[in-house]
Amino acid sequence: MVAADLLPVLSGIFGWTYFICWSLSFYPQSMLNFGRRSTSGTTVDFPLLNCLGFSAYMVSNFVFFYSPLIRAQYAARHKGLTPTVQFNDITFAAHGLLLSIVTTSQYFFPRVWGFTPSVVGSRPSRFILGTILGCILGVVVVVCVVLGSPVRDTTGDALGAWVWLDAVYAVSYVKLIVTLLKYTPQVILNYRNKSTAGWSIVQILLDFSGGILSISQQGIDSYMQGDWSGITGNPVKFFLGNVSMIYDSIFMAQHYVLYRGAEGKSDEVAALLGRRVDEEERID
Repeated sequence: MVAADLLPVLSGIFGWTYFICWSLSFYPQSMLNFGRRSTSGTTVDFPLLNCLGFSAYMVSNFVFFYSPLIRAQYAARHKGLTPTVQFNDITFAAHGLLLSIVTTSQYFFPRVWGFTPSVVGSRPSRFILGTILGCILGVVVVVCVVLGSPVRDTTGDALGAWVWLDAVYAVSYVKLIVTLLKYTPQVILNYRNKSTAGWSIVQILLDFSGGILSISQQGIDSYMQGDWSGITGNPVKFFLGNVSMIYDSIFMAQHYVLYRGAEGKSDEVAALLGRRVDEEERID
């Protein structure tokens, strides 16, 4: 009985702690860029995709949390259970979107920030632009299909027909697709440079910690409900943590093992302390 009483408290602690870890993870890269007065060593693909991903994540979480119709349609498909989305998911998504916009602006408007323009990585790749367009078109198609469904606003036919819940799922899957792809350009760039100089390892460590706590919170919530459809019904939140941790592990391996000691590693410490780092100050 005591353990059962502690589970809601533990879920809340995990939820807000992962919110803090993931929210803080957006700051180190922009601070590092600012401290170096450059975005060299990184690519705009990552923050640009984050803008799309967190826009979709914020919208889907907001609707899951506040819309009576969507919550009712969700319950009809998942044995009367409610979505496991919590308020901290919404605040995290909104904060992530804001910081992603700030970081993206450092690539698109380097002179406004007082940066030295970077030749590599300052423009989005065609593949990433195609991904963004494809995600938007995909959501538009699903919305059109739902608009053509005569039972889109009902709950009784939610199991076997197109309803607004499907449109919300389509939006939420954009975040999943973004997460599957957004780290890849940076992994490749680090490989080509044989260095992680310019890429913040602090953001990766915070992201990894947040992923563990996010999955733990969702597991606790599903256990308390007595049904694991809390995970299967909100697969984006579950897979986000897993996919991110896989990429985080790759980045940690690059930073601490494969390219350990590469030039520029000291930049991040100096930048986070608020000291500008010039080229001649960089050490191995």
